[in-house]
Amino acid sequence: MADQTVPLPRDAQQIARLLDSVAIVELIAKLNETRWTGRPGYPIRAMVGMALVKSLYVLPTWTRTARLVADHKGLRDVLGCSPSVYACYRFAEKLRQYDDLLGDCIEFVITALRVELPEMGATVAIDGSDLPAYANGQRFVSRGGAERKRFSDPDASWGHRSAISTRKGGGFYGYKIHAAVCTTTGLPLAWEVRTAKDAEAPIVPGLLDSIAARGFRPDYAVLDRGYDVAPVYDACTSRDIRPIIPLRETPFVKQGKAAPPKCEHGVWSFAGSDAKRGASKWRCPTRECSPASVWLNADRLHPLVPRTTARFKALYHQRGAVEREFGYLKHEWALLPLRIRQIQRVKLHVDLTILGRLAVALDKAHGASSEVAA
Repeated sequence: MADQTVPLPRDAQQIARLLDSVAIVELIAKLNETRWTGRPGYPIRAMVGMALVKSLYVLPTWTRTARLVADHKGLRDVLGCSPSVYACYRFAEKLRQYDDLLGDCIEFVITALRVELPEMGATVAIDGSDLPAYANGQRFVSRGGAERKRFSDPDASWGHRSAISTRKGGGFYGYKIHAAVCTTTGLPLAWEVRTAKDAEAPIVPGLLDSIAARGFRPDYAVLDRGYDVAPVYDACTSRDIRPIIPLRETPFVKQGKAAPPKCEHGVWSFAGSDAKRGASKWRCPTRECSPASVWLNADRLHPLVPRTTARFKALYHQRGAVEREFGYLKHEWALLPLRIRQIQRVKLHVDLTILGRLAVALDKAHGASSEVAA
């Protein structure tokens, strides 16, 4: 999973395997139970297949998805029909209405992945990424013109994003996806969609709770400097997770209070930590002091994994997993560009995209297991 460097091949048979998987079959059965009146319409299996086609073939709109299926004999044979774009719109509305069924399907897939990939979730990387809205968020209709009274996407808001590659950082109008990603497999374990103005740090406890509810017990949580606040440390340590976060240049840090202990013999060296005790041990370099070692209670300035150690640097290096996954979802799984408005539609779009990503990963893991068994 972590070795994936090129887009996965997309073909009709892959869609067929996903539609026949246990999780998707159960989702189709539960959605079929919600039909109680009216004309039958297109089969639920075909509509779920359309959602998978949209993600796997990196199509931003239902219009292009319906057009592809209409022109693709292999996909038409797998789905059994060629649903119209209006049927796709109605099906998306149905999924928003029964979002708990989609949530159950996602839980099933993640649980199956946890069984197939025992190493999954040992270390997680957490971050947020921008999702620019499909709307104009400018306050004025034109330069020097009247103030805008109606916004095409009233749920979106202005926020800040960092510079990436040749793109400058600054303000943007839209949403943010916050995710916890396994650094070993590169797969998302929990995620939330908020408007762009919402701060990132308060979302961390909810992500950690979602991870725990899905049966994962990570040892480390890797986050960037923007999460260097006491509530994030408390959220991690209270859940027996060691935070790996660089320090911000706060007044206490500038005063040197985050530095290791030292004496006339030099700077003391790290001698291990005790998670149950909630403290790290530091030792005099010559052991001539009395006592020759001291215990420092773990906090933001003195974490259980000191920032000066090679272990901290190796763990923090894994933070790139969440950035890679965001790029992968955006450019290889049609997370962007958004072609929908309102936060509930954006949340459904994100859930369907990540469901497709996880379902393909599970299909790949099953294939690997079958090859080993053979």
